[in-house]
Amino acid sequence: MINKFDMMEDIEQVLVSEEALQARIKEVGAQISEDYRGKCPILVGVLKGVVPFYAAMAQAITIPVQEDFMCVTSFEGGTQSTGKLTFRKDIDHDIEGRDVLILEDILDSGRTLKLIVDLFQARRPKSVKICTMLDKPTGRTEDLKADYVCFTVPDAFVVGYGLDYDDYYRNLPFVGVLKASVYQDK
Repeated sequence: MINKFDMMEDIEQVLVSEEALQARIKEVGAQISEDYRGKCPILVGVLKGVVPFYAAMAQAITIPVQEDFMCVTSFEGGTQSTGKLTFRKDIDHDIEGRDVLILEDILDSGRTLKLIVDLFQARRPKSVKICTMLDKPTGRTEDLKADYVCFTVPDAFVVGYGLDYDDYYRNLPFVGVLKASVYQDK
């Protein structure tokens, strides 16, 4: 049962501290800025979980960018992907001939991102790359790798810094492991 009054009671352990997140985002942002120097990529955030990471990464990137969002989900309030993808919002920009950098909160099974990459490739961009805050390779079912990874995490249900369970915990300033007792009986 979710403790709606003290989220910290539901956290088993902090995996990535707020300070570590901010430091690593700055490092990766500097690398992206160098790799895309002289270009103006379109940053595409996959809503909703990406919002805190997207905002921090956009500020860490020091070259001109355009920003866009899309909303695709394969989770319907549970802890596992349903395997069914639902598009709620597509991007607004025409990406033909453009460099696209997809920002994602977590790369787990890879199903959602594989669909997005395939969709974007059909629109004939110059390039499509992926930057993820968290990579969970143990959950991967698709042959997909991120070009930029902030942190690799173990096979655990993580929340915080945009990641949620049933739309709670997104506002935690760190990434933590959610106690199994919170979601097991659901």
